[in-house]
Amino acid sequence: MNSKPPPASPEQTAASDFERSLAELETIVEKLEQGDLSLDESLRHFERGVQLTRVCQSALKQAEQKVEILLRKSGAPEQFEAAPFDAEDNERDS
Repeated sequence: MNSKPPPASPEQTAASDFERSLAELETIVEKLEQGDLSLDESLRHFERGVQLTRVCQSALKQAEQKVEILLRKSGAPEQFEAAPFDAEDNERDS
């Protein structure tokens, strides 16, 4: 018997793509910050980083839209206010 795991849902696939893209982006940033790459290598890494940033931004936008839909469906959107994330505000609240 060959038991395969069930196929991943679109949400699971998007989340794993986001995590994978973010991890690769972090690796690229570390390499670029070290400054040991040639100009050509740096440009290739930068280009890949831009692609990964777009993937991450798209995944985050989709998640944001899903949250807004879920809030509207819950019947209580007025209890929540969408606001840009500010890391400094978040650190002060902790």
